[in-house]
Amino acid sequence: MFRFHDPQYLYLLIAVMLLAVIRLITYSRQKRRLKQFGDPDLVRQLMPNVSRWRPSVKFWLLEAALALLIVMLARPQDGQRISEEKRSGIETIIAIDISNSMRAKDVVPSRLDRAKMMVENLVDNFTDDKIGLVVFAGDAFVQLPITSDYVSAKMFLSSIDPSMILNQGTDLAGAISLASRSFTQQENVGKAIIVITDGEDHEGGATDAAKEAKNQGRNIFILGVGSTKGAPVPDPQTGSYLIDNTGETVMSKLNEDMCREVAKAGGGSYIHVENNSKAQRLLDEELGKLQHQESTVYSEYAERFQEAGLLALILLIVEICILDRKNPLLRKIKLFKK
Repeated sequence: MFRFHDPQYLYLLIAVMLLAVIRLITYSRQKRRLKQFGDPDLVRQLMPNVSRWRPSVKFWLLEAALALLIVMLARPQDGQRISEEKRSGIETIIAIDISNSMRAKDVVPSRLDRAKMMVENLVDNFTDDKIGLVVFAGDAFVQLPITSDYVSAKMFLSSIDPSMILNQGTDLAGAISLASRSFTQQENVGKAIIVITDGEDHEGGATDAAKEAKNQGRNIFILGVGSTKGAPVPDPQTGSYLIDNTGETVMSKLNEDMCREVAKAGGGSYIHVENNSKAQRLLDEELGKLQHQESTVYSEYAERFQEAGLLALILLIVEICILDRKNPLLRKIKLFKK
């Protein structure tokens, strides 16, 4: 791929064209004046050492050299290395379940910590994408408005804890609705809602909220954290486990059926976060479908002004070697004979 690094200098070529026009007008006037002295053939015989073509040749050589010097100033460059880059990012709102059940340790170190690790890896792979964070339990609120500041995203991510929301429970529908309203107004860009949860939905309505989000152009992906066998929920106040009204230990299980249902309604897919690397790969593939196709770009350019400068120098040397008048020693050699 060929380009000019400083194309604004090419406007100087207009001056070169103006000089050419002035030269043609001047030459035409000069011919008319010579005709006033008499017959042109007789006038040339009276000026045997004056060349008819040499001044014009010298002028056009200077014109060409000047044009090449202007091209050299514009720094012509040639693309050397081709790379494939995705030029269009997506907007992603990540909704993280921070209900007490996410404290369960059926995955190491805990469901919530595994979710944070997943989000951090996801952010590390972002380039031209934007990210926002929503946390939810019995209520939902925006932890980080959508941004391309990945450093801030990681800072807010590290501070997420179930104690942030006093109203416990799991309002999955409220989280999806809030996430759907948190995107920018930019059009023609992929928009994804990633919900990381253990699949409990105490309020209901998650499927309807997912369908509504899909109608608005959002794709919902559910990342299920935990095991289907279940695990007791730690109680941070007592250091033991939460118990219900009957005195039984509260057990929390991953509800994969509900996760699949919501993901399907939202036009996305369900991914079980059992192995972070595998889940990351599957999620990247799904998000990649929302991005525009890869485009060919030249990442390195080689300078080509040297060629223009060398050719301009050759033309100047030739112009200097050509005299305005005929050389008496070379009078019989007529290089510019008509």
